[in-house]
Amino acid sequence: MAFEFKLPDIGEGVHEGEIIRWIVKPGDAIKEDQPIVEIATDKVTAEIPSPVSGVVKECRGSEGEIIQVGSVIAVIDESAGTVASAESNTSKSDSEKPKTENVEKTVPAQAESNQNDSKTSIPASAAQKANGIVLAAPATRRMAREQGVDLADVPGSGPAGRVTPADLKQHSAGGLAGSGSVSAQNAPRLSFDSQGEQRIPFTPLRRKIAERLQQSKQTAPHFAYVEEVDATALLDLHKSLQADADAAQVRLSYLPFIIKAVIAGIQKYPMLNSRLDEAKKEIVYFKDCHIGVAVATPQGLVVPVVKNADQKNVLTLAREINALAEKARQGKLAIDDLQGGTFTVSSIGSIGGLFGIPIINYPEAAILGVNKIDKRPVVRTINGEDQIVIRSMLNLSISCDHRLIDGVDAAYFIKEVAACLENPGRFLLSMGQ
Repeated sequence: MAFEFKLPDIGEGVHEGEIIRWIVKPGDAIKEDQPIVEIATDKVTAEIPSPVSGVVKECRGSEGEIIQVGSVIAVIDESAGTVASAESNTSKSDSEKPKTENVEKTVPAQAESNQNDSKTSIPASAAQKANGIVLAAPATRRMAREQGVDLADVPGSGPAGRVTPADLKQHSAGGLAGSGSVSAQNAPRLSFDSQGEQRIPFTPLRRKIAERLQQSKQTAPHFAYVEEVDATALLDLHKSLQADADAAQVRLSYLPFIIKAVIAGIQKYPMLNSRLDEAKKEIVYFKDCHIGVAVATPQGLVVPVVKNADQKNVLTLAREINALAEKARQGKLAIDDLQGGTFTVSSIGSIGGLFGIPIINYPEAAILGVNKIDKRPVVRTINGEDQIVIRSMLNLSISCDHRLIDGVDAAYFIKEVAACLENPGRFLLSMGQ
């Protein structure tokens, strides 16, 4: 009996996906729930399991092809599927593993025999091509396709010469990765044709980003407010907690402190943690603070969500932010990681700039832009006299949906956030929640 397996609806408004790779091929015996294809949507990259056991008769669609939800992607002969044949297929797969494992074990030894530095990049053509293998994660392969790069030409610095996203960035940037050039890290490698142009796919993620931003700007009337914050005390607090963070093996940035200050502001001005239900003509206020954190990846901007951020201390927030950011960069975010946000923080401080005006992550009501912390001369009253002193200053910018939030509310909210950051002792007690 032939079973037509259709690309399932994985929710969150996803209507299509890109075939990243086929895990099985026609003739393979498979078991129910065994992954058969890896699909990238505008939300996540995921392995799609088979709902039945049997033998694969057809794999419809080639790698890189865009398919619609509900389209048949595989035909499976259920009558031919037996546990024995599935186990036989598994054994066959296992028998092929030593080839890859052997490469991973022997290539570093070869590298060490030729180089004193065991971390030296191993060209894929030398270490892998001879074996017919280019070791790379699915997300790295997708990045290479989008940039028009042959992975076999990219030196791999990972185990056994595995090509990493960083290797791909460096290759695409002509060796500029790590130089601090943002455009070099994210720009595709271009090769112009005779017409002086090159066309690359408008990927599902980029299409979804464009769709969401356009929807936000067209639906929510934006207004922005910018405030200057003296972050000197925040830097001192961060420094004092660095030893605790190191002991907990957590990379501690300023972002967890800013999120704690945002939560303090939301508690006083809850309209910042709301959204408009247009269908029911109701304003929905959220008790819990699920804070989205914008993360730039080579594929585009994604916003994973730290759930119940109001119930977590600074180190826990740091740990979760780091984990989500790493998953985002590797293309391993799950659907749940991207759902349920009530407020978003977008930090571009590591890049620079005085301030930016972010677009609301619709249907949320507001988004906070965090800019660089920089030493500036400012005027302070000391012993009754105005003096020019050097302070570490930070600009915060907030964009709000004017249908829900008035300018005065945004101003008071930012003032509360600024007060917490300028006097971190005010919310030190809440940091243990």
